[in-house]
Amino acid sequence: MAERECRLVEAFSGRRERDVRRSDEARWRRPQTGPGAGVEVLRGPAQVMFLANAWTGAVFCLALCVADWRYGAYGLGGAALGTGAARLLGVARDRVETGLEGFNSCLVALCFAVFLDAGRLSTVLLAAAGCAVVTVVTAAVVRLLRVWDLPPLTLPYCLLAGAVTVAAPGFRRIWPHGDSLAALPRAASGPTFLRPEEVWRAFFRNVSQVFFLDRWYVGALLLAGVFLASRVAGLVACCGSATGILTAWALGAPAARIADGTMGCNAVLVALALCGVFLEATRATLLYALLGAATATAVTPAVAGLLAPAGGHAFTWPFVLTTFGFLLAARSFPRLTGRGPGPGEAAPPWRVSAPVPSA
Repeated sequence: MAERECRLVEAFSGRRERDVRRSDEARWRRPQTGPGAGVEVLRGPAQVMFLANAWTGAVFCLALCVADWRYGAYGLGGAALGTGAARLLGVARDRVETGLEGFNSCLVALCFAVFLDAGRLSTVLLAAAGCAVVTVVTAAVVRLLRVWDLPPLTLPYCLLAGAVTVAAPGFRRIWPHGDSLAALPRAASGPTFLRPEEVWRAFFRNVSQVFFLDRWYVGALLLAGVFLASRVAGLVACCGSATGILTAWALGAPAARIADGTMGCNAVLVALALCGVFLEATRATLLYALLGAATATAVTPAVAGLLAPAGGHAFTWPFVLTTFGFLLAARSFPRLTGRGPGPGEAAPPWRVSAPVPSA
């Protein structure tokens, strides 16, 4: 009797183990539901401003369409191609789902549309190819910067867009203009006095120029999208834009360059990066971020002057270089990072990371 009971227990245990194993197999094979392809794609444009919010991405695409429906198509299509390429290549799920594989491709496609004529078939094909290539460049940059524990930011886009715009005049089927835009840098000229209407237009154009557009109403829509995702991010972006205007004016930049937003667009991105994204949003980091925004504004003519002889553009290089420098320096400032030095350490252990808001 006891032997029979033991056999029954063993049989039951074996069946239970098989059932658990099958259950685990079913759970493993069952596709894990993510946010959905549409949400992932819309988060791409939003991540240009460090926001993983699909509604913000939709507002950004609407803002681009207000300027020109083709710009909206390039921006959204670029984000879709970059996200799709990343999924196809097996990039980490969290990067794809949060839109981190879509913002550089969005910027690449939009850049080609603005600088190489959005209506040309060659521009469409080049933008599609560029979105695939920038996915590879992003993977390389992520792995390279991991050594210094730095985020890739828009460095992949800067590298690819810079290379294409410099090389484009050498290809007649790509270049829509007559001569190359290469020129030696010249001293600034023109009046420096800012009229009131130029100031408020510059405030919004600093935001719109992140997407290569100098229309103030586009900047207003983009800023509304930022506020939609985060009131703090919206306020920081406003502070960054104001700092860019004030710095450029104080240094004597021509009023025309301040008014069109090209002097202050990098300041907006730097302010967002250093207050609330890679460093916690506090009073100390806000002051640090505004110092970074002023630095990026001052660096912009230097970068433009260096790249002008080759026909290049500053793009977001000032933002990338300034943010890298300030993030590296922040490791030496515990008041900014919130961590003190560990035993025997000269600098606080600090990692560049930030929670990503959900859509």
